[in-house]
Amino acid sequence: MKPRIVLAALFHETHTFLPEVTSWADMDVARGDEILRKEGDASPTDGFLEVARECGWEILPTISAMGMAGATVADSVFEQFWSEFAVRAAPVLRAGVDGVFLVLHGAMATQSLDDAEGEFLARLRSLAGAQSVPIFGVLDLHANVSSRMCALANGLVTYRKNPHTDARLAAVRAARLLERALRSGRNPRMHWCRIPILLSPPGTGTQSDPMLSLTRLAESIEASEPAVWAYNVAAGFSFADTRESGLTLSAVSDAGLELIRPHLQAGADLAWQLRERGTIAYPTVEAVLASVHASSTGPTLLVEPADNIGGGAPGDGTAILRALIACGAQRGLVALCDPRAVERLAHISIGARTRLPLGGHGWSLDPGPLEAEVTLISRGSGAFQFEDPQNHLASAYGSGFDMGPCAVVRTAGVAILLTSHKTPPFDLGQFRSQGINPADFAWIGVKAAVAHRRAYDPIAAASYFVDTPGPCSSNLRQFPYQRLRHPVYPLDAIEVPAPLYA
Repeated sequence: MKPRIVLAALFHETHTFLPEVTSWADMDVARGDEILRKEGDASPTDGFLEVARECGWEILPTISAMGMAGATVADSVFEQFWSEFAVRAAPVLRAGVDGVFLVLHGAMATQSLDDAEGEFLARLRSLAGAQSVPIFGVLDLHANVSSRMCALANGLVTYRKNPHTDARLAAVRAARLLERALRSGRNPRMHWCRIPILLSPPGTGTQSDPMLSLTRLAESIEASEPAVWAYNVAAGFSFADTRESGLTLSAVSDAGLELIRPHLQAGADLAWQLRERGTIAYPTVEAVLASVHASSTGPTLLVEPADNIGGGAPGDGTAILRALIACGAQRGLVALCDPRAVERLAHISIGARTRLPLGGHGWSLDPGPLEAEVTLISRGSGAFQFEDPQNHLASAYGSGFDMGPCAVVRTAGVAILLTSHKTPPFDLGQFRSQGINPADFAWIGVKAAVAHRRAYDPIAAASYFVDTPGPCSSNLRQFPYQRLRHPVYPLDAIEVPAPLYA
């Protein structure tokens, strides 16, 4: 008889300092066999389905709810997900299954749940037939992994790359661990430790320390210790004000804590040694523009992590646009999420000029909308296919994305792509789908922290991170944490770190 595997997905990176609430309408939901259509779309679900097909598993798909990074999730969203999952999963669990596979983010928080994934796992374990079934799955590198998650799951595997070029591969690794458990009859458990370090997103890139060295350590431990099925380094998501937020290590193993503890301690010691590498400060965009000349060999990137769409920011900050106009820059390019501006342009003739407020609605510290005289260059649908199937956004959206109705305008020396939906700048198809070749520009404003690099670094002559107003600022001290567990670096003075083990 084929092994029967329950499949579900719950994915949201929650920025708890944003004023809005994420609703059920903000989630991309697939049910039942609709989930199986993700096969071939380069997502983590696709990675699992590949292994399932190779292993001859019978897949029992339930529900997949995936959302763009954003504000605190309404409690009703979690309850809607749970009720639909339970209706589909409870009967098959009672009838008997061989395993459960979950595609999770790991940093979802609702109005009353700091640890939505931990709550989901607890409720799952409470269902008849699920108490001892193997539960495996995949987590984002920015997961705020909790002791509860690790106590209730057998094997969660985090992405190892940022940008997340290995999201699908991480799911393949996790699914192969499930196959190993089914084949061997041995169910591993997860051992976990939290390190009191809070990393801003630019400090979580895996091409530099601390994450580069931590990732190499994880790989060496997996290679040298057969009892360690997987060793995870989760950088955490620092814009979630929860008790679970921060850098964590976890190991999937069928051995006891006495064997695993030294490996966790080695990772904790290394992370503490490298902690300052994850604390980053940037110059203002005005200072960079005053000291840097446009290159003749490619665009110069002005990267603003504070308006990082991939971290939940609104993507309509005007700081870079204002600075480019103020200094008279030519061949500048920015993208703003501004559905109101797109709507106002709906009946303007191509080539016509009009006065338009641009951006500046989504963050209280932004100067506000920029009033500018613009020329309408084009309008179009915002749906596009990814040029790079391994880009960071594919981890949640598969092979393409829809920016909603779009318009391209020009003011002074700057071209502006206006979108109706927030679109992280992780794939150059975003611009090329609108008739724009980003390689032709001298200056490009990029609303990201790390994940843009795979797309933009190959075309860039230079790249500068700049400090702008926004809800994803790298200065973590400016955020009014209330629920975060203290002490934690860099917010508090810590003499000797004390990792928490479970």
